[in-house]
Amino acid sequence: MRLLIHLILRLAAVVVFCLACAVGWVLVDAHRSIENDIAVSADRVAHNLQNLYWRQLLWRDGVYRDALLPLPDWESIATMKVIAPGICISFKLGAQDPHEICSQVEGIGTTAPGWFVSLYGALFGPHDSVTRPLTIRSRDAGTVVSRAEPAVAVRQAWRQVTVMVSVAAAMALGIGLLATLLIGHALMPARTIVRGLRRLEQGEHRHRLPAFGATEFNHIAGAVNDLAGRLASTTAERLALTKRLFQVQEEERRALARDLHDEFGQCLTATAALAASIEAGATPERPDLVDDARAIARITAQMMATLRGALARLRSQDLEDLGLQASLVQLVARWNSGTANGAVFHLDVAGDLADVPAEAAVNVYRIAQECLTNAARHGKPRHVHLRVARTTDVDEAVALSVEDDGGGDAARINAASGHGILGIRERIAALGGSLSIAAAARGVRVAAIIPLILPQPRAAAAVA
Repeated sequence: MRLLIHLILRLAAVVVFCLACAVGWVLVDAHRSIENDIAVSADRVAHNLQNLYWRQLLWRDGVYRDALLPLPDWESIATMKVIAPGICISFKLGAQDPHEICSQVEGIGTTAPGWFVSLYGALFGPHDSVTRPLTIRSRDAGTVVSRAEPAVAVRQAWRQVTVMVSVAAAMALGIGLLATLLIGHALMPARTIVRGLRRLEQGEHRHRLPAFGATEFNHIAGAVNDLAGRLASTTAERLALTKRLFQVQEEERRALARDLHDEFGQCLTATAALAASIEAGATPERPDLVDDARAIARITAQMMATLRGALARLRSQDLEDLGLQASLVQLVARWNSGTANGAVFHLDVAGDLADVPAEAAVNVYRIAQECLTNAARHGKPRHVHLRVARTTDVDEAVALSVEDDGGGDAARINAASGHGILGIRERIAALGGSLSIAAAARGVRVAAIIPLILPQPRAAAAVA
């Protein structure tokens, strides 16, 4: 998961948690507020009725106390004013039946949904009523009972919750948007660092990260730039070593070919001459010598053919004498003449290969040689096409491709750890080129780009 999304989700979780805590606090506060309204309403009504009670008692001189407070006298606007919204007051005078009045509920709010009613009832239960005496001097004079209407209490709590949630949600949305913008802006250097690492992964060791405002990102950028410098230096040294290794390899091949031709070839020639001499000098009484001499001659001829093939693979003098194009023609001709499975090898050349530098020509020839060997070895092709084209743009290069219809697996060849593909990769990497192995219509296509201007170790080291 991306870091920005991860942080935003964490921020959203914190906001939801805080909002839930705020809702819980509002519910508790609303419950306490309603209970306070019950108690305050009871106290206020009891105080007003107590004043009215003593005034009437004094006026009537203590006579007929049961009728001191006629109902119209206490069910008045003055009494309604001291009752909190949603509260009902029940008044009982002496032995008379109790009478109840309730405050107005029109402005309290809308009806709460059923789930909120159930939740509120499960959390807090019904509100307790509050009882106050009409006067503490005469406990039997009367009582005032204050209670909350259950539906109205839930409406009050629902109104406070909706108001708080609306305000909190708006604030949370605004804070979330601002926090997202700030987090995104703070994480912009991370994207730059990731892009820089991707470029380093692709081999762009000259790329350097800029300085950032945050100290932590500056430390990371410094470490990445140091790593890029070390990678550039190491890569330059490795390419120089690989290039020198292939040069030594070519020298060893030439020396080996020369030794084989001079020593082993002369021995085979002498053996063939000796077999011919034995065959010519054998008497009719010794036909077995004739047969043995002919067998030696056949084996010697087979060894000479094998030696010529090995010399053709080892030597690269033909490139200096014939040139790259003629050498490729000979290479394809040898494959057509020596293939046992009946595969036909084709050569397509585009552009002028005459003035290709000698070192680049050797590399192109070796890569083509190895690609043809892999095409014949790792599949059963009927046709193998070798295409070599020289580009004429600013960055001169030779584009080489080998495509077969042998039905090979490109993924398996890419993952192979054999010396053939590994050697091609190392050679092309040392030349600063590129290699791709992909599936063709009926087989595998190997494509390589070989620069004609070879990278110099001194220039590569300067990059570091």
